[in-house]
Amino acid sequence: MERKIKLSILDQSPIRKGGTARQAIEETLQLAQLAERLGYTRFWVSEHHNISSLAGSTPEVLLARIGSVTRRIRIGSGGIMLPNHSALKVAENFRMLETLFPGRIDLGMGRAPGGDRITASLLNPTNTFSDKDFMQQLYDLQGYLNDESDPGSLQARVKAIPITDTVPELWLLSSSGQSALFAAHFGMAFSFAHFINPKGGTESVKAYCQYFKPSDQWPKPQASVAIFVFCSETEAKARQMQALMEHRMLRLEQGIIEGFGPYEEIRAYSYSAQEQARIEHNRQRMISGTPEQVKQKMTELAEQYGVDEIVAVTITYDFADRIRSYELLAEAFELNPAEEGIRMDAR
Repeated sequence: MERKIKLSILDQSPIRKGGTARQAIEETLQLAQLAERLGYTRFWVSEHHNISSLAGSTPEVLLARIGSVTRRIRIGSGGIMLPNHSALKVAENFRMLETLFPGRIDLGMGRAPGGDRITASLLNPTNTFSDKDFMQQLYDLQGYLNDESDPGSLQARVKAIPITDTVPELWLLSSSGQSALFAAHFGMAFSFAHFINPKGGTESVKAYCQYFKPSDQWPKPQASVAIFVFCSETEAKARQMQALMEHRMLRLEQGIIEGFGPYEEIRAYSYSAQEQARIEHNRQRMISGTPEQVKQKMTELAEQYGVDEIVAVTITYDFADRIRSYELLAEAFELNPAEEGIRMDAR
């Protein structure tokens, strides 16, 4: 029996060459509406700092706007970089979102800084980047969101306001194995960022399922995998979109941060042997091709991971290519489109 795969989207609000942050955020809003109409399960936005080519620095703020222009799709953070914040403030932010959009909010959390270490130290000067402190934050956060704490503790005297009768879904995000064990210990859902690290993901999900401790929210383990996806009617177009991402990844690894340019800018670029080796490695972080090819590769990926949900990350120079890729993906997997009448204007 063929595995029924749910599709979701992670959007990083990329700023193309010659574009603006306002334009990037407007495109994120349009994509959220599109995802809802096409039948995607959830729409996540990311947290990045001091990266001029990405506009998404405050998921909690952007999600309030996304929620106002959608009505059904789950929306959330992919993720809140928890060490940058206090657990109490994160709990308050997401309780407010849950109050505004009950039953629709995902709180996805990561432990990476979402940028460089210097910026992270300015966001939270007390950040030690230690496993112990991260575990404590997760413990405190669960207590604030569920109004549970040890008697006599500071958390017992402080409530995360507003108090709600529903709780955001808690997801732990990871591109390494350690956070899989944290997610299992706290009974949270788990998403592996294959688009960041193509190695060790299947082992991480297996360990997560093996050591999972049931929680009130998640009686059984729930996992997904996120990957770069480029889908087009033709293989040639899909290869162009992939080539742009390969070039951008290489530039990032070289410390060069810039927005996506058109394919014509990189078409004749001559790579060194060392650069070509990095490109070959990074190709493992993405899937590209026609709808049929992409569906087959994504289905195989889901089988390898043992998951029933894939989070697609698509970044292109031309916004129309991004839209079309998500449309073709939805058609290939036969997602259930939302009912008519829920579309709202993002402007």
